[in-house]
Amino acid sequence: MARIVAIGTAVPPYAYEQDEVRDFSRKIFAGSIPQLDRLLTIFDSTAIKCRHFSKPTDWLIEKRSFRERNQAYLEIGCQIGEEAVRRCLTQTEISPQQVDHLIFVSTTGLATPSLDAYLINRLQMSPHIKRTPIWGLGCAGGVAGLARAFEYVKAFPEQTVLLVALELCGLTFRQSDHSKSNFVATSLFSDGAAAVLITGEKDKKKNHPSILATESMIWPRSTDVMGWGVEDDGLKVIFSKDIPTIVKREVRPVVDRFLQKKNLQLGQIDYFISHPGGRKVLEAYQKALEVPEEKFHHAYEVLRDYGNMSSATVLFVLKKELEKPHRKGSYGLMTALGPGFSSELALLYWDQE
Repeated sequence: MARIVAIGTAVPPYAYEQDEVRDFSRKIFAGSIPQLDRLLTIFDSTAIKCRHFSKPTDWLIEKRSFRERNQAYLEIGCQIGEEAVRRCLTQTEISPQQVDHLIFVSTTGLATPSLDAYLINRLQMSPHIKRTPIWGLGCAGGVAGLARAFEYVKAFPEQTVLLVALELCGLTFRQSDHSKSNFVATSLFSDGAAAVLITGEKDKKKNHPSILATESMIWPRSTDVMGWGVEDDGLKVIFSKDIPTIVKREVRPVVDRFLQKKNLQLGQIDYFISHPGGRKVLEAYQKALEVPEEKFHHAYEVLRDYGNMSSATVLFVLKKELEKPHRKGSYGLMTALGPGFSSELALLYWDQE
């Protein structure tokens, strides 16, 4: 059995209110997007109040090469990744040197060696630590990373796994891309990192949920729904306007089948820990699963205060969930959607008060 022991989060220093980002976007797209003022109303309907970026808007508004953006990803990513890990481990008696396996999830930059190697050096972790860098899962990466950690500690229950999800989505803002998808991304995306410590059976401390099961789903012929395209000046966002419709139509059967394998029904789930990809996606989840908005209040809080940080976001939601008490015998369901088009699910269980 895998148990979630601690979570640490970090964001870069540049915090902006949503209306400030709206004004920034007006400067970027002025004269290049028809009916810009009408599109700018999207910012008012995102349910986002504040977001954090790795660079100030004065830097983001200038034309940048992929190389410049990627260098910023390496520099700032190392900083907030280390901060998230230290905040995670200080809640425990485990030092960086005692971590056996580091799983690193990211989609917004490239590096060889991957960024986890830099973190291992900065944190002076064991030279024998195992590494699993995972790239390309986008918003689904946080739950997928937990699934890989779950599988590892099932096989090696005496070992300790650290999951780090790190995304600097703000670095993908490109003034040369006049598509509506890029405009929507500019209204949603932000930067952040989360670190989660997962251990085996030996850890049974108060309010540490166990992971009972996980499941992945990739829908056939859906690779054009969500993702990145690589351009000379950075990553080009790919968003289908049909994502909320797909959620309403496809998610419920996947969730029901997953729970049935554990002899559970949706009504037995006490807590919903969902990646807040956007307000419309959360609303689509509510309709598909037929649960009230209040069940997603942590997801809405994270969306409001941080925006969409891709893979790290659902772990921010999980952190909020773990900060409150839970009834013994209660269940939680983690959900996230990502490129592929894919779904990731994880079933959590609180076996202690």
